[in-house]
Amino acid sequence: MEVLALSLRRDYENLPSEEIEIRARDEYFYSSTKGFVKPDLRDPIFTPLFTAILGAGGLGLSGTALSIGVGIASALATTALTIGLQAAMMPKPPKPEKGKLPLQQAIPYRIFGYGRNRTAGAFMLWETNGPNLISVQAIRAHRIKSYNRFWLHDDEVTVPPGGGVASSGSERYGVNVGIQYRLGMAVETAYPFVADSFSAAGLWSYDHRGDGQASVAMYASATREKDQRKMFPYGAPRLSTETDDYHCWDPRDPDQDPDDPDTWTWTQNTALQIIHWRCFSEFGYRRDYRKAILPVLDYWMEEADICDEDVPLAAGGTEKRYQSNIWDTTENDPKATFNALLAACDGHHVVRGDGAEILTVGKFRESRCATLTDEDILGYRVEGGILPEDEINRLVPTFNYPATGYTTTDTDYYEDVDAQIEAGRVMSAQADYAAVQQWRQARRLGIRDWRRYLEKIRGTLNIGLCGINAAYARWVRVLAPIRLPKLYGDLIENRRSVLAPAQGGFTMDFIRHPDDIDAWNPSVDEGKQPHVPGVPNAVGVVTPVINLVQARPNGQSVYIRVVILDPEDTSLTPVVRYRLADNGTGNPGAWIEQQFSGAAASGGFIELNTSVVPSDKLLDIQAQFISSGGAPGNWSITANITSTVDAVAPGTPTNMTAPNSVTTVPVSAKAANDNTRYLIFKRGTTGQTFAAATQIGRYSVTANQVIAFNDTPGAGTWKYWCGAENISGVPSAAQASATAIVT
Repeated sequence: MEVLALSLRRDYENLPSEEIEIRARDEYFYSSTKGFVKPDLRDPIFTPLFTAILGAGGLGLSGTALSIGVGIASALATTALTIGLQAAMMPKPPKPEKGKLPLQQAIPYRIFGYGRNRTAGAFMLWETNGPNLISVQAIRAHRIKSYNRFWLHDDEVTVPPGGGVASSGSERYGVNVGIQYRLGMAVETAYPFVADSFSAAGLWSYDHRGDGQASVAMYASATREKDQRKMFPYGAPRLSTETDDYHCWDPRDPDQDPDDPDTWTWTQNTALQIIHWRCFSEFGYRRDYRKAILPVLDYWMEEADICDEDVPLAAGGTEKRYQSNIWDTTENDPKATFNALLAACDGHHVVRGDGAEILTVGKFRESRCATLTDEDILGYRVEGGILPEDEINRLVPTFNYPATGYTTTDTDYYEDVDAQIEAGRVMSAQADYAAVQQWRQARRLGIRDWRRYLEKIRGTLNIGLCGINAAYARWVRVLAPIRLPKLYGDLIENRRSVLAPAQGGFTMDFIRHPDDIDAWNPSVDEGKQPHVPGVPNAVGVVTPVINLVQARPNGQSVYIRVVILDPEDTSLTPVVRYRLADNGTGNPGAWIEQQFSGAAASGGFIELNTSVVPSDKLLDIQAQFISSGGAPGNWSITANITSTVDAVAPGTPTNMTAPNSVTTVPVSAKAANDNTRYLIFKRGTTGQTFAAATQIGRYSVTANQVIAFNDTPGAGTWKYWCGAENISGVPSAAQASATAIVT
């Protein structure tokens, strides 16, 4: 007892000695059992969770209120599931390879998608009219950005912009196949050749527009019997297409209005896709973004920025940290898509009692940590190992690989050889990243899950109401020397928290957080690019496989470095083409091609450097081989790169001032002595961040230049910031002023 009193004295040093003795006896009693109900030693942190459940009238719970409360918090916090029994039981989106053939159902489920995907949709019409086979396929049940590529079976064909005759570059299909498409605008246009063919029979008319439904229509004309097998070797052609799908709201862009979808943009950013799925998709959860997102908008913008962070690659260049591309149907529960999106960013999702939602992607930050003390923990169960039936010693990340025609593919695996020797066999498990299309990203996600698995310390905590902040946090530091001395000072990860009134508050499933979870050495950890079979196209030419695309500055200009895998055929000439992803009209620009007749392979790769490209623009990049006879192969999958001239962030502005004032605030800041090109000033409340504040000025500057102006914000307490950008728009950290009080 004396030892406990001494250990508690520093925590209660301002209390009388007799009070310390009483509390020491309480601590001794409650620490002697793993299941206890301990009275709170301090005021609990009541958040709007309990306002939502209990109301303002007191603690009385009706049966209805209780059921609502439990419903609200039944999944208070949850993380992505990629391995293990729970992941196996989780509903999943269709495998990507299932999208190559159109669904044939009387009433097919509606199809939706995020990012870039290949699918065939569902048949709305499949009929013949004389020698013509005519089909109409519903690709998406919503508006999409674009159609990028088309396939008949596995033969890629080119289609003119706006639709027309499909060409395979050979006599296959000839001029006998035509394809038209619609993006799914609110009011669409009927397919004339379909309506003209079937309106007399009452089967299809000009009233069949497909408003709000992205669709494709195809005709295939039969030829003479002796040429039929040559022109249609696989029988009736089956059409599939690659699309850029949902537009999503990006709160970081002031020009985008959450209430006006016409202002939104297409994105592969996982955090932005999750916002859309939770709040805006007609097939998702339909949460009110004013309650779910706006109260914690700074958090969401931070996560979107992390998803957009550039991660260095072993061979040079970078790729975005977390991107996702996925399609699904309304046959599946919304949580199937949600779990796939969370898995693509190693995400942790929280629903607060006031309706606000918080996403934390896979990158540790101290700002997202909470603390649990002896007073917060009511009970615990800690495991020091894995059950034999759950043991694995090899983890294989799987992802959706566009280079193999959008199929599920493995990356290099992670394994514990010593554990395999001890077990006498390999016990393998897959980590499913169905929404990931970059093999390096799948490897980065896989190593995070593998390092978590190797942390054997895991279990469940019963947390009192005073520990509610920990139930909302992804990472928790345990400062409970009496309750959990073995975990004292450790960082644990909150894998799932639920409201548990019978347990006194919450239960939290946790695992000890690996110290090295964010460590990543591209030259060692990246592994090898998955093998892509060299399948020739209709004219016998293989398709290039892009290893990486990199923007290379050269003075005030920039060129693109494209590295492709060596096809081990010196007769092939590589070609690279690029275009503006958006030429200012919302549509891509024209392709510009460059041949590399003298390119040579080295170390299994061919490096191709383009001529100068437009600076600081998002570009689409593709590669192609041409045979010695001039026959063209298929173009590769599309890679995207921003042609950044200056990738070095400028210095943080200095001398930021915004003093108190009666009406007008004199604002001033100084540019750093470096590559600063612009100073950006913002004003907001004291609770906001630079990202969420309102921009009040943008000035072109030179090194060391001082910008000063007057601002009239109105009465209140304000905070001002100044940030910098270089010539390519790369931002600096922001400098904040002291609080300005305007009377």
